[in-house]
Amino acid sequence: MSEPMTHSEGAGPTRRDFLYITTGATAAVGTVAFAWPFIDQMRPDASTLAVSSIEVNVESLEPGMSLTVKWRGKPVFIRNRTPEEIEQANSVPLEELKDPLARNANIDGTSPATDLARSAGEGKENWLVQIGVCTHLGCIPLGQSGDFGGWFCPCHGSHYDTAGRIRKGPAPENLPVPTFAFTSDTVIKIG
Repeated sequence: MSEPMTHSEGAGPTRRDFLYITTGATAAVGTVAFAWPFIDQMRPDASTLAVSSIEVNVESLEPGMSLTVKWRGKPVFIRNRTPEEIEQANSVPLEELKDPLARNANIDGTSPATDLARSAGEGKENWLVQIGVCTHLGCIPLGQSGDFGGWFCPCHGSHYDTAGRIRKGPAPENLPVPTFAFTSDTVIKIG
């Protein structure tokens, strides 16, 4: 004689299985519908996206002049350096630098902090674009100041050279270079 078959041994899906699956699916859809407004509100609004990049006309900047613009709520220093400032930055041995990395968002993150790696690149070495926030505590350095003729943060005494590299003081890193590109000979797009 054979033993009677139990429910778990051979029967197909039951009404109870269907109810479990339906309840789970309904709960999942309800959770997503409930959470979506919270997730959606984390996206940046149109005004934020509009200022994610700016274009700056630098036609009027003669060698030795600087311009400060605001990008993403931060000051950005744009400097048309003189040949003397470029020569001074090039003459610094890399082993003397406090921060050996270029900190340039336009090139490889491990690039050394040479003057060329900190500038707008080959053929535009005179142009320097960097976020004007001291890497120590977020103060705004003064331009064409300090022991190295670049930037000086009077709050805590950080000195940057003419390539925006930290040379003296408590700041741990060079001034960061944001993503930028020349869209023409006289217009820089930041961001």
